[in-house]
Amino acid sequence: MPRIWIMYTGLMTRQPDVSAARRVFDRALRALPVTQHLRVWPTYLRFARRVGGIVAERVYARYVQMWPDRAEEFIAWCVAQGRWAEASRRLIVEIDSGRSGSAWRRLAQIMRAQPEAVAELRVEAILRDGIARGRGAGELWTALAAHFVARGLVEQARDIYEEAVVKVDSVKDFAMVFDAYAAFEEAGVAAALESEAERVAKGKAGDLMMDLKLLRLERLMDRRPFLASDVVLRQNPHSVAAWLKRVSLWREKNDEARIVETFEDAVLRVVPAKASGGSVAELWLAYAEYFGASNRAKEYRDVMDRAVAAPLGSKEELVDLYVAYAESELKGGNIESARRVLTRATAHTAKSLRVWALLIDLEEGAGSVAATRAAYDRVLELRIATPQTIVDYAQFLEDHSFFEDSFRVFERGISVFGYPVAIDLWNVYLARFVKRYAGEKLERTRDLFEQALSGCPAAYAQSIFLAYGRVEEEYGLARRALRVYERATQGVAREKKLEMFKYYAAKTAELLGLPATRAVYERGIAELGDKDAVALVLDYAKTECRLAEIDRARALYQYAAPMGVDMWAVWHEFEVQHGNEDTFKEMLRVKRSVQAKFNTDPKRLAALEVEKQAQRAAALAAMQVDDSAPGPANPDALDIDDDDL
Repeated sequence: MPRIWIMYTGLMTRQPDVSAARRVFDRALRALPVTQHLRVWPTYLRFARRVGGIVAERVYARYVQMWPDRAEEFIAWCVAQGRWAEASRRLIVEIDSGRSGSAWRRLAQIMRAQPEAVAELRVEAILRDGIARGRGAGELWTALAAHFVARGLVEQARDIYEEAVVKVDSVKDFAMVFDAYAAFEEAGVAAALESEAERVAKGKAGDLMMDLKLLRLERLMDRRPFLASDVVLRQNPHSVAAWLKRVSLWREKNDEARIVETFEDAVLRVVPAKASGGSVAELWLAYAEYFGASNRAKEYRDVMDRAVAAPLGSKEELVDLYVAYAESELKGGNIESARRVLTRATAHTAKSLRVWALLIDLEEGAGSVAATRAAYDRVLELRIATPQTIVDYAQFLEDHSFFEDSFRVFERGISVFGYPVAIDLWNVYLARFVKRYAGEKLERTRDLFEQALSGCPAAYAQSIFLAYGRVEEEYGLARRALRVYERATQGVAREKKLEMFKYYAAKTAELLGLPATRAVYERGIAELGDKDAVALVLDYAKTECRLAEIDRARALYQYAAPMGVDMWAVWHEFEVQHGNEDTFKEMLRVKRSVQAKFNTDPKRLAALEVEKQAQRAAALAAMQVDDSAPGPANPDALDIDDDDL
């Protein structure tokens, strides 16, 4: 059935009677089921395109009514035939249906390029609807203005451009609209120049139109940075960086009223929780600094008083404001004003160490000792002090001869901070105590050192032991100092024991002589691991050499050799200086035995294995040769001949 209709319609398309052919196509579509219409429509559309005109338009309209998703074919045909109004109507239908993403752009191009052809449509209403939907606003605004320009409505076009530059909300759209606006004004200036040249050529006087157009263009270019700033702020009214940029634009114009107005708008419109590109505190500080730079103290204080009472994003922002406020007052020499500001700050930001530190510095420099101590004590009560705060407070008291109070501050700080921070405080405390009293209060000094060591972890105890020993050396007894060093060898961390034993031995030699170091070395060798013990043995051997005990030194080298540490170069040098042929051979024998015991070099082991395999192969070959050789003659053997049998 479809085949007959296809042949029939094909025949009719070759006939000159267009109406008859259309009726045949219509009969075919009515006769065939819908599922088979697509076999007829290609021929029908080719026929319609050949005929053209209103016939093709009506045929395509029916086709699109049946197959809406193929409207692009109809639109493409309308554009190719210059039927702009119908193309525009179809694009509007596509926009309403949401099937085409580029429909707005194509519609704008048609309305810009063919204003007369689409005059019957409500162009402005259509394009404004697209702008309201946010569909490529920049292109739609320029299309609307260009439409009015093409129709000769210049003033309406200018009004559209003015409206566009203050309503677009993206930088891309603004750049597109502004460039089009600038080109529009430049075209007006060019036309005015031509008109002016013609008037001059005819000897006529010029008019003011040329000056007016140049003034418009100049004002437009001057407004560009401000219009761009407006766009950025419409995108994000909470951008601190954008507001500060706008202020800088007005500063270039030196317009104080606009600067103040911009700052007021900024602090009013920026929501602290939504602020980006900076903080609200930065806005307030910039606002205040504008007046501070011109030494307008009253306006500066008014702004800062408003700032510290305004909503902010965090406590840290409030601290920044108070600190900047106080520093500004100090810079101006207003000590009392700065003190009042910081006093307010401590009430609002009691846990801020920055505020307290500034107040302490102020009191130290321009206040009383009692006020300074009160500030330090309040910091300690709030438990916001740092180790540096403790040291500074103690130094302040010491500078004012409150030595015992200074020591109590150290003890208070040590009780607050745990290790490892406390060890630094102990070191400073003990050093200052010893510096203050020297040997006058030796028992109290010893009690402090014992207190410091009582709760100190082994990892941090070395510095205290060394300081304790130096105090005993200088102000106490040598043997007490050595007992401290002996305790240190047990009280420090494992990785520091070797260092401590060496120090103990050196101090023993210094205080009691070299022979007394033997007990120290022997104890250290017994307690340390092999690697550290060998290092101590080498020092012990050098000590014996200094005492001319060569045999004892050699015995030490022999004792350390089996520990598996490479010490042969030292022993070799020792034998060259102090030994003989027998002792040197003994050293070599010990070296070979130790290397055989501890040698785990892969190359050496492989060579030994190859040597063993070669020995086994040689032994096997020798056994085979012995089996093939004739044995000795047997005198009792019988000689029997086969012929005798």
